[in-house]
Amino acid sequence: MEDRTKITVDVVSDVACPWCFIGMKRLQRAVVETPEIEVAVRWRPYQLDPSIPPGGLPRKAYMLQKFGSEERLREIHDRIVPLGAVEGIRFNFDGMTVSANTLDAHRLIRWAASEKAPEGAQGQVVQRLFEVNFEEGGDIGDRAVLAELAGEAGMDAGLIEALLASNADIEAVQEEIGTAARMGIRGVPCFLLEGKYAVMGAQETETLADALRQIAAAKGRGELDKGE
Repeated sequence: MEDRTKITVDVVSDVACPWCFIGMKRLQRAVVETPEIEVAVRWRPYQLDPSIPPGGLPRKAYMLQKFGSEERLREIHDRIVPLGAVEGIRFNFDGMTVSANTLDAHRLIRWAASEKAPEGAQGQVVQRLFEVNFEEGGDIGDRAVLAELAGEAGMDAGLIEALLASNADIEAVQEEIGTAARMGIRGVPCFLLEGKYAVMGAQETETLADALRQIAAAKGRGELDKGE
């Protein structure tokens, strides 16, 4: 049997972004639709609003300040909800009470990719953060919630709780966010294929699948190694 071409996809995203949740689901489907390609997904941090305080803000007041009116906010939600439903997402915007600062969530995502974490932990943690935030109305800025999600993914919840109480990897995460900005990434999700080619936004599943096929074909021809 012929070996599958291996591709790395770095997803720059924020777990406070509903479009990133949709993008995650579409990428998952694209991977399923391209079984001839071995896709390694890595999650990279981005913060839509790093100015939110560590304890978060009341979501309704925060969103009204951001978008100006309940009518405008309802229009946005009404556009996103059916798109999410197609991907199996049950957006529950009315059930969300907190707009969280996601820095700690990104620290957890980083640790979930470490050698000490179980295989697949990062993807599981990212998905659960999206679900807790957008479907279950949980506070993904709450360190107890983050430690619980780490435990669900097979990580050491006690260790994660201790790390979250420290300053561990805060600078590293912020530096990664800064790197994304210097690369010109101004919106998320952004899918970086083989570290060279960017697909911006929550593109349709077929668009992502086509991008995977094109990059795999180019890699198979040795073009990526030559920088073409």
